[in-house]
Amino acid sequence: MTVAVSPPSPTARRTLTVCGGAHALHDGFTDLLNVLYPLLQSQFGLSYAAIGALKTVYSGAMAIGQIPSGKLAERFGGVRVLALGTTLIAVGYCLAGFTGSLYGVIAGLLLAGLGGSTQHPIASSLVAAAYHGPRSRTALGTYNFTGDVGKVMLPALFALVAASLGWQQAMVVMAALAVLGATIILASLKPIVTRGTAEPSKAVAGQDRPWAYWLLFSIHIADDLVRTGFLIFLPFLLRDKGADLPTIGLGLSLMFAGGAAGKLVMGWVGQKLGVVPSVVLTEVATTLLILAILPLSLELALVLLPAVGLMLNGTSSVLYGTVPEFVSPEKRTHAFAVFYTGGSVAGATGPLLFGLLGDVIGLTTALAVVACVALTTVPMVWALRPAFRT
Repeated sequence: MTVAVSPPSPTARRTLTVCGGAHALHDGFTDLLNVLYPLLQSQFGLSYAAIGALKTVYSGAMAIGQIPSGKLAERFGGVRVLALGTTLIAVGYCLAGFTGSLYGVIAGLLLAGLGGSTQHPIASSLVAAAYHGPRSRTALGTYNFTGDVGKVMLPALFALVAASLGWQQAMVVMAALAVLGATIILASLKPIVTRGTAEPSKAVAGQDRPWAYWLLFSIHIADDLVRTGFLIFLPFLLRDKGADLPTIGLGLSLMFAGGAAGKLVMGWVGQKLGVVPSVVLTEVATTLLILAILPLSLELALVLLPAVGLMLNGTSSVLYGTVPEFVSPEKRTHAFAVFYTGGSVAGATGPLLFGLLGDVIGLTTALAVVACVALTTVPMVWALRPAFRT
């Protein structure tokens, strides 16, 4: 018997569209910093460890702010807090751009990281509240995909502006985009209840298994360590292969384009194969592709980067979409905040640790270590199999 399924409401579609746009902006604002770091290294003579420390300032602020952002959203409304966070990114980028000093950059990254902490827990919970039941996984997968749209566009845009006007002016241009985004969020989104949202009472496999949530959380941490570790080194790897600034921006955009495709492809693969085989596939392929790209010429490396991005980012779509299966609706805002905070902590500590490692053993060997970290997720996701048994 075929069961008719009503289409999502206009409010739900608008929520997904605006939250997806916010995700694109925030992820783009985060990843364009990978283009900025080589410029800062040249201007201030920074080591890999110092670059990792700058990344830690941003990601650490994002990690610290995510759980409080969820609490503030419950009190003052997610839409207002999300718009405020987007505005705070503009303030941080303006501070870095107008001062042009290393201390100004550090303070700007701190403010921008705090602003960026609002997006993931709030926007994902808004989307989950707007789409109930099986639609939640699909909607969250679409939302997750939109982040990579920003990762494709903004680093390339930043690289072009920085190449023609300088990195300080490029930071101010990005700040203007953040102000525009905050305005659209306030004007377009209506308040949505994210706690205790009515939802069909049908039980979801794994919902009463908190151990599964924490195992999924651990897989997420390892996956984020690999992604952030690879990203912190990729611009320098491309530079060592002879890439100029626009080419580095192109390389990042190619990888993020592959990542965007990966999130769509892995959403489909995840439905066909299941969570466990999908994660094993992406993580093993990630290791092999990173190792393969190390000895290649610049041209061949650029050709391979979309495939690296496809596997490197494809895992996250499967992981994020699985969170609602292990957490009851009234706890999801907090669960998403904790989940994303863990990723931000990994994003804060990983670059610093890998940067120190890179200073000791060299760029290529450090990237090989990053690639092998992906394999640690395989036994963890294999242990997650009982959670999907009804």
